Parts: sequence; structure tokens; C-alpha cells
Amino acid sequence: MRIRTTCAIVAAAVLPLALAGCTEKSETDTDAITVNATDDACDVAKTSAETGNTAFSVTNNGSKATEFYVYGEGDRVMGEVENIGPGLTRQLIVALNEPGTYQTSCRPGMVGDGIRADFTVTGEAKAPDDGSALAAAADSYKRYVVSQTVALQETTDKFVEAVKAGDIEAAKAQFATARTYYERIEPVAESFPDDLDPRLDLREPDVEPGQPWTGFHRIEKDLWAQGLQPDTNAIADQLQADVGELVARVNAPEMEFDPIQTAGGAAGLLEEVARTKITGEEDFFSHTDLWDFQANVDGSQAAVAAVRPIIDEKDPELGLRIDQRFADVNAELAKYHQGDGFVSYDTVTEQQRQELSKKLDALLAEVSNVQGVVAGQ
Repeated sequence: MRIRTTCAIVAAAVLPLALAGCTEKSETDTDAITVNATDDACDVAKTSAETGNTAFSVTNNGSKATEFYVYGEGDRVMGEVENIGPGLTRQLIVALNEPGTYQTSCRPGMVGDGIRADFTVTGEAKAPDDGSALAAAADSYKRYVVSQTVALQETTDKFVEAVKAGDIEAAKAQFATARTYYERIEPVAESFPDDLDPRLDLREPDVEPGQPWTGFHRIEKDLWAQGLQPDTNAIADQLQADVGELVARVNAPEMEFDPIQTAGGAAGLLEEVARTKITGEEDFFSHTDLWDFQANVDGSQAAVAAVRPIIDEKDPELGLRIDQRFADVNAELAKYHQGDGFVSYDTVTEQQRQELSKKLDALLAEVSNVQGVVAGQ
């Protein structure tokens, strides 16, 4: 799928409603399974497909932003597209290489388990040959994720040590550094099993009634807003254990990262930064958002780099455009460097945030083409 018009994506961060009629169009839209998402329904035009790459064209005809997921066995995320604003259409290409029963899900308001339905995949199992470009891309990206989780564990151990020692200033100094390594692997965070992503990285507004709040952001609130609590040490211990579980899971031979899903995740993460993280919602208490932005850009760049041989073979000009856009965003972020890190995000003006958002939009417009190129559509 080659995108001819990306104005809906580019405008999404700033004018999601004003450009509601401007949607993505592709040369293979007629081949995609249409999904009509509303505030209370998720109408998928087809409930079955053959094994292989399956494309969905998701239109949000509701009044609030939505998400669309395809789940495999055990709620494994096979593919997802987030932040679909009202009136917008987004594409998702997902590799469903094993026959079986999957589930589709729309999540109005981007909360809860979503409106789910079974989706049946039939045919012979498909898998790339060991020497294929896709297999090489998967291996390359897994090596990157493994390296980041090792660093995440090392820095989290130091962070937890400072928290449990009651050394608030040392813990604050470690917070952004440790989170950097997690933010770099966010393109595939949704694929982590057993709710590891929310356990590690859930923000307070996303905590559902009755759900425990653990992870980095809970400790962030303790450090910057309300002081250490009676259960802070227990939360820190849980964070350390969850990171250890993530490292073990990622290193397991059965953990694989599908390059098509990873490419989609790279674009989705950039859109999340440009549309919602740009407001300062992520690190609400510490204002260390710029560390996250840089890590998210680094992680998206690594995801694209893993499939770069495929891009260079199929669309070398796209690779060159992506290089330039990454350089533009990194130059913009460099304006806010301070020492070994960044300035506090609450010192960045609204105009400066919009300028950064524009650079991210331009990058997103190019990276959004990668998934289609990798999938051969």
C-alpha cells in the first residue's frame, strides 16, 4: 500500500476536526477490509481472511478518538492503530500467518477492552524463510530490543535503589534516564504479554476503577508531587520485578517481533508524540517529556532501520526522505538540550511545541508509508 495523500495524518496533531474530511487514500484501498468505528459499534466488513498480510481501512464515524486492534491467542496484539480522530481513516496491515480465530477490537475513547468480534483466518500457515529480508529485519530489531531492556534493567535497579534509600534527588536524577530505554522500545510495547506495558508505564488518568496503579509514573508522582508514600517501596520492588520479567520475556526464543507490525508501531508512536504527548501529558509531574520525545524518535528510527534493506530495495527515495525528516526532528530537539539531558518541558512555550509538532508531522508523513512498503502493498 503506497500512500498518495497523508494530510489526515499530518494534520492530526493540530487540526483533527477541521480536516475531518481529509483521509488517507491508497492504491489498494479496495483490497482492504473496511471498518466502521463509532462510539458504540465496530462494524468490520469481513469476518475472515486467508493467511498472510491482511489490510484494514478503519474510519472513525464516532465523536471521540478511537483505536483498532487485532488480537491473537492470549490477547497478543498482532497489530494496532491508535489515535484515530473523529472523521479520519487510518490503515492497518497485519501479518496473520497462522490459521485460527483472532479478534478485532475498536476502543472508543481509547479505553477499556473495546468492542470485540471474532475474526477467522483460514489456509496454510505462512512464515518467512530463515534467509528472507523479513526474517533478517525481525532478528535485527529483536537484538535492538534486547539491548535496550538490558540497559533498562541496569538503570531501573539504580533508580529503585535510590527510591528505597529515600534519596529523592538521586531518584529524580535517575528517573528520566531509566525511562529512556523503555520509551525506545515503545513501537512494540503493546505486544508485551500479561499487561506488562500498563504495569510499567500506565499514567494516572488511564487507571480504571479498581485497577492497581504501578510503574514509573506512580513513583514519579511520589517523587515530584505527594512525597514518598507508605507503599512507595513496594511499588519500586514491583517495578524492578516487572522489568526483570520483561527482560526474560524479550530474551525468550519464542518472542518475535513481526517487521510489519513494528513498522506500523514506529508510525503510531510518532503520531502519539505529535498528537498527545506534545501537550505534556506523559510526564505530568516531572516535566521530563523531552527525554521521552527523544527516546521515542530514537526508537522509531531503530524500527525503521531494521527494515531499511527492504525500503532501499523497494523504494530507495523513501529512505532518503525519511533520513532527512529524522535529521530535522533531531535538530529541533537539540535546541532544548541542557547538559546531559533536556530543559524542563514546562519551560517550552506553546509556539515552540507547535514547531516541534510540525517537524514530527512531516516525519510521520514519510514513516507512515513504511508499513505498506514492507508488506509489499
